[in-house]
Amino acid sequence: MGIFFVDCVVINVDHPTKKVKVPKLLVDSGSECTWIPQDLLKKLGVKVFKKEEQFLMANGETITRQVGCAYLEVGDFKTIDEIVFAQPGDLNLLGARTLEGFGAEVDPRKKRLVAGGPRPAATAR
Repeated sequence: MGIFFVDCVVINVDHPTKKVKVPKLLVDSGSECTWIPQDLLKKLGVKVFKKEEQFLMANGETITRQVGCAYLEVGDFKTIDEIVFAQPGDLNLLGARTLEGFGAEVDPRKKRLVAGGPRPAATAR
């Protein structure tokens, strides 16, 4: 599939005028969550609501990180999602939950995000 990066705008849900552009997030559909540097999230005033969330890393190690909530924008794609407060040495990632919230899919040939089409929904019949 190859790898590619996107620039992402992160917005404080409580103060939408507070925003920051995060360059070069690795698009990683194999990672459940989006990881943003904790210093940027703290500067934005993003509140921690999960203090000790555990994550299983690709190498088998389990680590603990804080989690908050933010609006995310990549081009025309927008969503609100839980965000991991990435520590120094962690990868900065755009994860699968955010991609799903965007309604986006990965175009592996052109290395970009594309609209995923209509979302499935249940009917009341």
